[in-house]
Amino acid sequence: MTSLPDLAAVEAMDAADSLRSFRGRFALPEGVIYLDGNSLGAASHDVFAELQQAAKEEWGNGLIRSWNSAGWFHLPLELGDRIGRLIGAARGQTVVTDSTSINIYKALHAALAMRPGRSVIVAEGDSFPTDLYMAEGVASTRPGVTLRLEGRDADNIEDLIDDQVAVVLINHVNYKSAELRDMAALTRRIHEAGALVIWDLCHSAGALPVDLDGANADFAVGCTYKYLNGGPGSPAFIYAAHRHHDAITQPLSGWWGHARPFAFERNFAGGDGIKRFLCGTQPILSLRALKGVLGVWDEVDMGALRRKSIALTDLFIQLVEAKCGQHGVVLETTRDSERRGSQVSFTHSNSYEVMQALIERGVIGDFRAPATLRFGFTPLYVGYRDVWQAAEVLEDILSSGSWRDARFAVRSTVT
Repeated sequence: MTSLPDLAAVEAMDAADSLRSFRGRFALPEGVIYLDGNSLGAASHDVFAELQQAAKEEWGNGLIRSWNSAGWFHLPLELGDRIGRLIGAARGQTVVTDSTSINIYKALHAALAMRPGRSVIVAEGDSFPTDLYMAEGVASTRPGVTLRLEGRDADNIEDLIDDQVAVVLINHVNYKSAELRDMAALTRRIHEAGALVIWDLCHSAGALPVDLDGANADFAVGCTYKYLNGGPGSPAFIYAAHRHHDAITQPLSGWWGHARPFAFERNFAGGDGIKRFLCGTQPILSLRALKGVLGVWDEVDMGALRRKSIALTDLFIQLVEAKCGQHGVVLETTRDSERRGSQVSFTHSNSYEVMQALIERGVIGDFRAPATLRFGFTPLYVGYRDVWQAAEVLEDILSSGSWRDARFAVRSTVT
């Protein structure tokens, strides 16, 4: 049995951390250990400067001229290519636009149109709910289209894929369990059946290396406000492989997706390539916030990021099981680091109350119904001592029973 590291060993890990300098690039409140970057990433100081420039100078003084002089109009494509580096996508295949839900809607319609004669969408029964809601919505607009779910219609998603399947919508990392799918192997299986795949990267973009081109993926979507730290509600992204660009059609044919948006033509004519997924006017201030933090990401070695992520999550699992296992905390996430994203989940019969007690003590994770304590580890600003201290606080809350205080049982709107 491996002995627990002491505080000195943990501090030595921080001292040897090649990513430790990035912590100072983020605005982290004093006395807070932030383990919820898989819901909303922390703000970068670079973002504040970018927003000041965009709002006060470009909007305040440049007014409408800034669409051209400040390059506002081209931001969705410019930022898409910068995110492309983080998700293994060559230039011209990724665009930042709209929300993850809307991009799922567009991608599902595009994939169904590319597989006429096929009428089945496959997804995970334990997917993040918006994926399922959007799949249901798409099916409701296309007569004959049905939805098959892993965990309801079969135990394994591979068993649901046959010659009736048009598209598989799949999470790279499960939002609750942190289970990491083998992108290349599953994409290959889907293609062997003649279907297309849409990868949801919401819990992997910015958390671990992704290789969409190497895996031969068809489409992908993802948000930018979690591990990428783009800000609350920051625009999502959508990826489409070059080989599909000429075949892309999707029903949200807004003017930004037009081949000649300023010709003001009566009928729609789709633009070239990935621009076909654009819809309406883009939220420039949110895009500029994202641009600010991508300056940080341009400097990040994704291999080093993944190595630290594994080390952080391994350490947290080791400490929590040793210190808290006797208090009813059970690991929900896999122990296999190669199959785990950058988060760790435990279950407890009173997970909601325990998490509220943790948050009051300055350790911010989140609760996911019905009984999950979820902790996200953003390697750019989470350190090994943070992990040590979080485990200590959790042990104290459980051993003292302080979570039983009635105020922790009051449910809030956002948990």
